[in-house]
Amino acid sequence: MKNFIIALLAFGAVFQARADRTDANGNLWLGYIGDHAFGDSPWGVHLEAQIRWADFGDEEQQYLIRPGINYQLNEQTSFSVGYAIIETHPYGDFPAIHEFPEHRFWQQINHQTSWMGLQWTHRVRLEQRWIGEMARDSEGSWEVANWRYENRLRYMLRTTVPLVPSKNTYLYGSNEIFLNFGENVDANEFDQNRAIIGIGHRLNASTRIELGYMHQTIHRRGGQVWENNHTLVCYLISTQPF
Repeated sequence: MKNFIIALLAFGAVFQARADRTDANGNLWLGYIGDHAFGDSPWGVHLEAQIRWADFGDEEQQYLIRPGINYQLNEQTSFSVGYAIIETHPYGDFPAIHEFPEHRFWQQINHQTSWMGLQWTHRVRLEQRWIGEMARDSEGSWEVANWRYENRLRYMLRTTVPLVPSKNTYLYGSNEIFLNFGENVDANEFDQNRAIIGIGHRLNASTRIELGYMHQTIHRRGGQVWENNHTLVCYLISTQPF
């Protein structure tokens, strides 16, 4: 199992050997992530919203809303299903021709394990994506000419290291790899990789804030452009029950 995880985390680097064109951007991502149980019930809701900017806040990049339903199977394992709507804007040296929408269904499993004296989170997420392909209509206005369907598999590994005896302040690190599959995927089976390191602080028993640095490698659709993005991330995270 350990060798499999190491191989999977290294998988993205294999695909970075050569690219026709490369781009590097400095981004800023802000977000709220909430997992709220219904009292003592194993059922709950996932509420998430993110605002993402390029050029460290000077250029719109992406807006994301991702609600869902959670079920806590036991102390270590939970299941979630949900929906997401995303709006992506042109940015960087090789921008999209126009801003475009995306609708997405997702399913995931979270599992907690202990290893080397630390707590680890494994998250596997499956996504069904409908991506709007933009074109001009007869009057010259932009519209969705086609909804491109793709599947994507994501695996994230995350851990935290306490910095104080109370564990209220901690270091965290994570890596997440994204793989595309399906008949509409032809040149970028490896989609992206996100490696994050940062610091977190618990404001109370159910709320914390995390600030970190993310190195994001993206293999753009079409397979000819690679992005190596440097991103500041800040998230407010809550598990306050309803």
